[in-house]
This record gives sequence, C-alpha cells and structure tokens, in this order.
Amino acid sequence: MNLLVKILVTFGSSISIGFGVWHFFVPTAWKWYYYIASAATELVAAVRAINAFFSLSLVLFGVVNILLVDGDKSNRYSIIVMLAATCVMWITRVAFQVIYPQGSLYPGLQYGMLSAFVMVTLCYLISLLSVLSQKIPV
Repeated sequence: MNLLVKILVTFGSSISIGFGVWHFFVPTAWKWYYYIASAATELVAAVRAINAFFSLSLVLFGVVNILLVDGDKSNRYSIIVMLAATCVMWITRVAFQVIYPQGSLYPGLQYGMLSAFVMVTLCYLISLLSVLSQKIPV
C-alpha cells in the first residue's frame, strides 16, 4: 500500500473513530432525552440503540480501515471493498449535512461539521481512487 493511502486512511479513520467515541456521549451532552416525552420509553430505547449502533459503526469502520491498509495480510480487493463502503457512508453523511444541516443552534457549527465531514470523505475517496488506479502485478 502506498504511503499516501496509508496517511489519508489513518487520518480519516482517526477522525471517524473520534466522532464515534464522541457520539457515545452526545445524547447526554446535548440532552437528547429532554426533548422526548418521559412516557415514550420505547422511543428513548430506540434512540439509544440507534446512537450506540451508529457510534460503534464509526469506530469499527475506522479501526478496520486502518488495520487493512497497515496490515500485511490484507489484499487489494478487501481494501477496495472496505474503502468503497466507507465512502458511501461518509458521502451520505455529507449529503445529509447539506440537505438537513445539523449544528445550526450555534453560528458556524453546521459549516464546521460540513467541513469535517467533507475532509474525512475526501481522505477516503482519494485513497479509494488511488488504490483503484494502482496497477495489479501479474
């Protein structure tokens, strides 16, 4: 794996992992459950489960990407599949931030979030395109 791909994937994955870990604490920090009626216990459980799944997914995608590009046992196909899945995930996040922006409560936050999401997406997209363009030894 070339050095540029390793650097970009490690950087993008570190941010993904950071977002994932941070997101475990978001419901408490932003008082999500304050906005949900206390009688809606199933809704609280659903939000908690979705957030945990989302947070864990970000952490796992980040860790797996780092392990694949840094490991000597991975192959080009597995790296391409994982980077493509990660690109789809982050492109979707960028699209949601553009269409339904979050962070508008504080000036500049939504644009900071968008910038971070675009930066992570570019790390993965450039890495994917780089791996796809590499000549396969015969």
